Amino acid sequence: MKTLNRYISAALFLFATLTVAGQEVKLPNDYLSNEFHKGRREALRAKMPANSVAVFFANPVRNRANDVDYIYHQDPNFYYLTGYKEPHSVLLIFKENQKADEGKDYNEIIFVQPRNARAEMWTGRRLGDKGVQDKLAFAQAFNNTEFAAYNLDFASFDKVLFYDFHNDVRDTRVVGDLYDLIVQFKQKVNYPGEGVAINVEPEKQNLDTETLNTYMVELRGIKTPEELALLRKAVDISTIGQVEVMKAMQPGLSETEIQGIHEFVFKKYQSEYEGYPSIVGAGHNGCILHYIENNNPAISNTELVLMDLGAEYHGYTADVTRTIPSNGKFSPEQKKIYDLVYEAQEAAIQASKPGVTFREISKIARDIINEGLVELGVTDSASQRHLYYPHGLSHHIGLDVHDKGSYDVLEENMVITIEPGIYIPSNSDCDKKWWNIAVRIEDDILITADGFELLSHLAPRTSDEIEEVMKQESVLNQFILPDLKD
Repeated sequence: MKTLNRYISAALFLFATLTVAGQEVKLPNDYLSNEFHKGRREALRAKMPANSVAVFFANPVRNRANDVDYIYHQDPNFYYLTGYKEPHSVLLIFKENQKADEGKDYNEIIFVQPRNARAEMWTGRRLGDKGVQDKLAFAQAFNNTEFAAYNLDFASFDKVLFYDFHNDVRDTRVVGDLYDLIVQFKQKVNYPGEGVAINVEPEKQNLDTETLNTYMVELRGIKTPEELALLRKAVDISTIGQVEVMKAMQPGLSETEIQGIHEFVFKKYQSEYEGYPSIVGAGHNGCILHYIENNNPAISNTELVLMDLGAEYHGYTADVTRTIPSNGKFSPEQKKIYDLVYEAQEAAIQASKPGVTFREISKIARDIINEGLVELGVTDSASQRHLYYPHGLSHHIGLDVHDKGSYDVLEENMVITIEPGIYIPSNSDCDKKWWNIAVRIEDDILITADGFELLSHLAPRTSDEIEEVMKQESVLNQFILPDLKD
């Protein structure tokens, strides 16, 4: 029986291997190139101190419920440096060359999950060590089961750079999984605590969990041409989604339907994911900044609908918000609040250029909103403390929706959001006519050599432009499904 099982396992592996080798695997042709990832590793290496090693772990698999996991999403740093999308992996980048067993020099090494015919039959293809060598151009790539025996004296480095652990990784009981890799790494470096003996005096400890993030912030905050191409596509997809919803919007639609239209457009353009949970808040729900329930079954005729959604395309996410009237026409009060937010946003965008600080553009927007609220009678003075504009103006976007990047001075090839807002919930200390008006306008801009480029220009921004687009016929008006029985 054991012999038969070995034959079955061998046959399954051969089947999986031949299936992958014998079929044309159809994939998009605009992923980041191996040269990009290699260049990012070289850029990191240039920042690292002498006699150091940087260690990165793949993201853990997250459980949704029982035997169902969430769709796997790679750690952005890991993907940025490798292009590898699978779990249970570890990457080491060395400042100086190391010597392999066979005598060859190397300055990086990756350990990845091995090929497994039975697992691949259920959950999809794996690259394995040879695939990573061939497809991702790593000279030193090994299966994760080999990490335990990897003989590297971490104590010989002046700095071992890594992100500290959150102790949220499940043990899958599969040899070489992420849980094992972390345990083995902790043992190799004499990581403090958790039963690991500390044989190194504190003043000689070479573990550094702070500096690596500084380097990654510096790298990821400035986008390369390859990254900008993907970000442009993600932003275009997201803005087209906004336009299609403007045309399809009518009272009686649910928040979930609106979310579905956006995300259908995303998928139509081959966006793999949403960059973050979609926010569709009608009326008072728009006053909840990160409202993601989206369960209002029927939007009324008089409500504004705040829609904050972003497509993720090949890892890079847009972040675009539009606020529109459900019936296609802003009420006088809604229009005044909307136009005030637009005025603040436009002023901040126009001031954006290299050398200007985040603080400066934030103050421009906030001053306009505070002064405008006084003119409208919502507040008593521009210095009055209030919660009608409770969030910041801007953040980086990229592999994360709130991407890594410096928040000091704007620099060329940063991609940031500009997103002022006003939110007036019911029972606020102002005239009742302003209650439940929530407006946020969020656009994505590229900082250029002497100014900015508005990336999200395909979605109208002014109140008049929005009303004009909302008069257009939607192809979705003909998409009518049968009613379900109660």
